Amino acid sequence: MKLKKMALKSTIYKADLNISDMDRGYYADHSLTIARHPSETDERMMVRILAFAIHASERLCFGKGISDTEEPDIWEKDFTDAILLWGEVGQPDDRRLLKACGRAEQVIVYSYAHASHIWWKQMNNRLDRAKNLVVKNVPAETSQALATLAQRNMQLQCSIQDGQIWMSAGEQSLQIDLEVFKADLL
Repeated sequence: MKLKKMALKSTIYKADLNISDMDRGYYADHSLTIARHPSETDERMMVRILAFAIHASERLCFGKGISDTEEPDIWEKDFTDAILLWGEVGQPDDRRLLKACGRAEQVIVYSYAHASHIWWKQMNNRLDRAKNLVVKNVPAETSQALATLAQRNMQLQCSIQDGQIWMSAGEQSLQIDLEVFKADLL
């Protein structure tokens, strides 16, 4: 008797995200549907939501990310389908990022976890020529605290002012201080 392998399905999360970004003058509510891949953790999913909140716009959306190597975690395209923003979460390899830099106007990476500094030390020289690449790190303690906000149905608020980011859910509020590994030179 042969046993069939069944693919695990993504778990669907819903988030009502209220964004007040005083730095960009962007104020909006987004109803997000997030497909969390079986191999994705709450921590990674919440860093994806954070990246979405930081770059939110009418045209920003989640890509297939983990489940498709041809799409990023978040991206924004213009009306001609040109990629304005390509956003990655985690520690992507240099070939993927250089390819993205050739396809998009701007590429941003939000690394997280304890190994981020080691990853960046290995990647830094390989990615030096990528002038449209920004790499920011979410400190491990912060990304782990973000994971505690994860629920199947979330009510999230994100406030950004003077580079200061606050994410909250109900009574729980978290200050997020990002480390800049590589700044945009454009």
